[in-house]
Amino acid sequence: MHKFLRAVGFSDIRKKDLDMVLQDNVEHPEIMKIAKDSEGNEFAELSCSFAPNIGITVCGIFEDDDHFEIEYYYPYMFGTSITTNEQIEIEKHADKESYAGVCDELNIGVTLIFHVQNAADYLTEHNRHPARAYYGAMLAGLSVDGKIICPVMDKKKNSSYAVSNSEQHNQLMAEARNGNEDAIESLTLEDMDTYAVLSQRMQKEDILSIVKTSFMPYGIESDQYAIVGEIIDCVHLENKLTHETVYGMKLQCNNIYFDVCINEKDLLGEPAIGRRFKGSVWLQGNLCLE
Repeated sequence: MHKFLRAVGFSDIRKKDLDMVLQDNVEHPEIMKIAKDSEGNEFAELSCSFAPNIGITVCGIFEDDDHFEIEYYYPYMFGTSITTNEQIEIEKHADKESYAGVCDELNIGVTLIFHVQNAADYLTEHNRHPARAYYGAMLAGLSVDGKIICPVMDKKKNSSYAVSNSEQHNQLMAEARNGNEDAIESLTLEDMDTYAVLSQRMQKEDILSIVKTSFMPYGIESDQYAIVGEIIDCVHLENKLTHETVYGMKLQCNNIYFDVCINEKDLLGEPAIGRRFKGSVWLQGNLCLE
């Protein structure tokens, strides 16, 4: 069974019960999207929600006799706001008709990779305009391991200076990506200064009191990340089938915003606006196609 099923409220489901849920998805989908896949088959995404913005999507092929053959399924959470406006490259997975989105997000400083939720929409658009470039995505993450930690106390709050400094850093990153040697040198010196300050502070302070938010690749799978993010909003959601409680949180992490869903059983602590979430997430998202 899918590792992240428990994130959307299916922590104790058995294989037999899951098969019934998937079959019900196929027979009574709330959302159905169909497109010609890379091999000319009728690829379909059939989705059912079990709480606002969370549910299960079943993907597969319609045969000539209209029989639906399930290829794979995955739990989902839909993002509620645009996370990035950068250009996104789309790569097909080798073993199935699923896709990964890849982009260089300047705010994070690493390549951002996520599972594409609206693959059928992408295939339809790609079949019409094969050379089109894609910009922007609404991202969300599913987590099966997380904890709530206290916020960092800002001794000097100067939001306008912080925004200006972040914009200047992003500008240098963009120029460095285009080969500007002066920008590369400036970023190198900036990193050296930051390292020196952190090394000095870590002798007396805990790392989580120094680093407010972070976003780093996690494990061997390319679309999973270890994050520390500030909670901007938080809601309790109940899976209407299992009646399990899950938390839906909007996080601010390295100046990007995305949603995270985690089962109440897997979260240590009580989430609240202003506190921070620390955990690992499987990142997924909808491409902005309009």
